[in-house]
Amino acid sequence: MANPKMLKLPEVLDEIGMSRAAFYRMRARGQAPRIRKLPNGQLRVRRSDLDDWWEACEGDAAS
Repeated sequence: MANPKMLKLPEVLDEIGMSRAAFYRMRARGQAPRIRKLPNGQLRVRRSDLDDWWEACEGDAAS
């Protein structure tokens, strides 16, 4: 199995058009895509997790 694409937090923030502070507020409410913390302390988001989150957002908007 190939390694999944892991995005850096600034890449995620750029894609979703959100500030870091707003993202962390969403994360505190459990509404942000899943974040993985690497052993060196850096944060990553799997591409598939971000895509799933986008789909959930679209579904919420359609309701």
